[in-house]
Amino acid sequence: MKTYHLTTPISADDIKDIRIGDIVYLTGTMVTARDDAHRRVVKEGLKLPVDIKDKAILHAGPIIKYLPDNKYKMVAVGPTTSMRMEMFEEEFVHKTGVRLIIGKGSMGPGTARACKNDKALQLVYPAGNAVYAAKHVEKIVDAQWTDLGMPETLWVCKVKDFGPLIVTIDTNGDNFFDAKKAEFNKRKEEQIKKISEQVQFIQ
Repeated sequence: MKTYHLTTPISADDIKDIRIGDIVYLTGTMVTARDDAHRRVVKEGLKLPVDIKDKAILHAGPIIKYLPDNKYKMVAVGPTTSMRMEMFEEEFVHKTGVRLIIGKGSMGPGTARACKNDKALQLVYPAGNAVYAAKHVEKIVDAQWTDLGMPETLWVCKVKDFGPLIVTIDTNGDNFFDAKKAEFNKRKEEQIKKISEQVQFIQ
């Protein structure tokens, strides 16, 4: 396991050696984008009003404090379940050129193909740390698609050392959760066999 510090814009070359299980800290531009943003881009064919090419998105519905003069403060920004975006993510990544996909939990084969073909990473932010995560949002610099409401708005954030982010799909298309599941199942079968041999006397 290695630790990487990435700053946007992020190139394919910057992440080519990063593998599942590695840790990333992000500095630069990160945009919250969840269900409705993905649906608009993929299903409705709308152009994202924020340039996220070589940048990062976060699957999250943050809590925002509205300040005077159209300014905002991030109060809490915990990731939401990324699998909800699985049906959209492959096309979304291809259309937008986003480089880092951050959220909660595993994603599926479509996202894995996107990471491999378009050279992106999927990463997980540890759940239960929404307030801590907000402390690494230095500034909200823009808000787009505000008609969607606070959770679904595209909040354009300037972040510093945002993390730790665990790499769960790398540019080879390898999936951390799938690998761990296979490892668990192998060890489970070994233990079942071992226990069965020890309790053969039970009728």
